[in-house]
Formats: sequence, C-alpha cells, structure tokens
Amino acid sequence: MARTGHPRLRRVAVALLLLAPAAGLLWVPWYAGASPGLGGTPFFYWYQLAWIPGCGLCLLAAYALTRHDDRHGP
Repeated sequence: MARTGHPRLRRVAVALLLLAPAAGLLWVPWYAGASPGLGGTPFFYWYQLAWIPGCGLCLLAAYALTRHDDRHGP
C-alpha cells in the first residue's frame, strides 16, 4: 500500500524533528532557571531530562517518515 503525501513536506518534517532537540537544548538561556520546579528538582535539570524521551520520540518519528523512501526505491 503506497502512502500519500508530498516528499518535500516529508523532508521538511524530518528536518524539523531532527532540529527540535538541538534547538531546545542548545539555547541555554531559555531554560537556565530554577523555577518552575518539579518535585523539588530545578527546572534546569528536569527540562534536560525530559528531552531524553523527547529526543527518542523525535528520532523515531523521523525514522518512520524516512523509512517510506527506503522501501520503495528510486
């Protein structure tokens, strides 16, 4: 069964999924603070730890979007 959708849109979505973790973690002034805390843990730490499964989900989604291209060949 062939998937419908534009290849260019899919490539843009993959690029955004791969850039989101980098942008979210490399712009430190955005999350360099103590509040809001979560269970006594400052925001600075739990924000970074929340990106661990977030990165995994972004990579999984990017893989799923690019896998379509590999199965059907040129």
